[in-house]
Amino acid sequence: MDPIHSSQNSLFECSSVKSLDRDRLKRRISQWQQRRTWARLIREAESLWNVDVRIIKRLGELELSQLLQEVPPSQRRWVNRWLRGYSVLTRFRVNR
Repeated sequence: MDPIHSSQNSLFECSSVKSLDRDRLKRRISQWQQRRTWARLIREAESLWNVDVRIIKRLGELELSQLLQEVPPSQRRWVNRWLRGYSVLTRFRVNR
């Protein structure tokens, strides 16, 4: 066998092995990231089970009061239409 051709073949085989190793490593990292993401989502969902409902309601009240203050008076009538469409209990008092 020709020494030049055999060295070229071994270089080609070496680079293809490196490419396979690289692809395998990328796949393993991707799988690890997916598993970690699922685990974090499950952990966050489980942590919500232990949250006091009063705290969540209080945060909702604070958010709602802040939103009510931020809606410009000129937009409130139109916002009320959307709120009715979404069956939301909150309404603005609109002065005509």
